[in-house]
Amino acid sequence: MQLEPSVQPRAAERNGARPILGRLNAHGIRLLQPADAVVLFGLMVAVSFVRFERLVPADRYWGRFLIATVIFLTVFYFGGMYERELRLGSRPRLPRIVSLVSLGALVIAALGQMTGQFLMPRANLLAFAIAASVGVAGNRRLARWLRIQREGFPRVLLVGAPDEVNLARKHIEAAGSKVLIAGEAGGIAGLVERVRSTRATEVLLLSSRMLDELYPEPLSTLEDKGVGVLQIVGARDSLLGLRNVREIGGMPFVALYTHVMPVSQTRLKRMLDLGLLVVMAPVALPLLVLLAGYVRLAAGSPVVYRQTRVGRDGTAFRIVKFRTMYEGAELTTGPVQALRDDPRVVPALRWLRETRTDELPQLWNVLRGQMSVVGPRPERPEMTDRFEKLIPGYGRRHEVPPGITGLAQVHGRYHTDPEYKLGHDLQYLVNWSPVLDVQVLLRTIWVVLARQT
Repeated sequence: MQLEPSVQPRAAERNGARPILGRLNAHGIRLLQPADAVVLFGLMVAVSFVRFERLVPADRYWGRFLIATVIFLTVFYFGGMYERELRLGSRPRLPRIVSLVSLGALVIAALGQMTGQFLMPRANLLAFAIAASVGVAGNRRLARWLRIQREGFPRVLLVGAPDEVNLARKHIEAAGSKVLIAGEAGGIAGLVERVRSTRATEVLLLSSRMLDELYPEPLSTLEDKGVGVLQIVGARDSLLGLRNVREIGGMPFVALYTHVMPVSQTRLKRMLDLGLLVVMAPVALPLLVLLAGYVRLAAGSPVVYRQTRVGRDGTAFRIVKFRTMYEGAELTTGPVQALRDDPRVVPALRWLRETRTDELPQLWNVLRGQMSVVGPRPERPEMTDRFEKLIPGYGRRHEVPPGITGLAQVHGRYHTDPEYKLGHDLQYLVNWSPVLDVQVLLRTIWVVLARQT
């Protein structure tokens, strides 16, 4: 293994292949989509040919094969298969590929059962799923090989105390990893310049004590430059059951990002929100009208209450909710957190707060894309500024759209400490999945029925 910071001439430059591979690399991970499309469509035709010993009629199945290919590509996209991956760290890809191919096959089978029109012969699905898993995995191995030919092996900058750096160097040497150690740094100060001068492609943080200095800068700058940042996992951290741990030179690391939720998951979450709004509309619209009438009778005008809150990426927006407090309740107190048995609440409207139904008008904010059905609850700018100064990492909860309900709300109460709520919000952020959203919604229904506050 080469340890010198100097860069050896790349194989691609020596053999004249750099222009072609450079153009391929310029498109990055997006080239995998047409490559997967070719493999998937080709395997559908090939499996049919092997099974029936002839090509299936083009007028009957080839159009359906195209539709099936689009379905698989869509499943792959929302499954995160086209997010740009870090080069360092061995992670098993085949299990995820197999699970997503299986999901795509189930979608096609379900559509066939519902419509009576199968996109490929039913008997071919199992054989195709096996072949497709191998083919799609092969595309990723090819993409990795092309990237190495273009860029060479990963070049890492080791960041930590001298003893930590020496230990990491020994581990990498002993493991025989195809990693070049570009240099060393004692801390975060001047990290961007050190990365530039050493031409490092990845940064390995060898201590968790530097995390507070890293986010949001210089992590955001390094991410924009395409430099991956990984944090070593200590013995105590391992007890937390961290997911997506990568092995580098025999050492466990986790990747750090300015936004934990990738774009594909954000778009999937938005689609699920819109679908949920469509399903809820027949019940939600009449209920909103009835509740508005009740608030009008119990407390007069105005019926709804608008307030500035902090949304995704710190963007301010106007939240809408049914008014449950006396008019002008904060004129003397100023912005304060909601309390248990809050005296500012109109007695006849207290049950709206206890059942969280005062939040239902925020479906309008969800429709406008300012909020999600499930997510961290948005706070007022004054509260946000205060919490960001008091609680390290508080700003990370703004990486996802705020929600009408959230993990912190179903596990906490109005008076729960903000730092504990943040713990729930960050757990939601790193563990998000459609299943988790369903779990939170079901738990919310239970909280509403039980009137737990």
